[in-house]
Amino acid sequence: MKISTVREFRDGATGLLRSKDPVLVTRRGRLAGVFFPCPQATLPLEMKRELFGMLSEAVRRQIKRRGLREREVLQDFEIWRKERRATRRGR
Repeated sequence: MKISTVREFRDGATGLLRSKDPVLVTRRGRLAGVFFPCPQATLPLEMKRELFGMLSEAVRRQIKRRGLREREVLQDFEIWRKERRATRRGR
């Protein structure tokens, strides 16, 4: 796995996007994002578990910060899913 700052990722995006290794992107020493190349590449199970936990916690904080309820999130997701299906059928 590679680690890159936001600036390094921006400046070297072409090369990093061609990489077969996942890239952790940091901003001021803190995780800003993760880039996973080609879906055919697999991540170790432990890494998947750790990332799932980190992403779940980030989503939980966003939901709490915005004062949303589970029902609102599920309704929003259902609307998005229906719109996506309609768009795909229209192709």
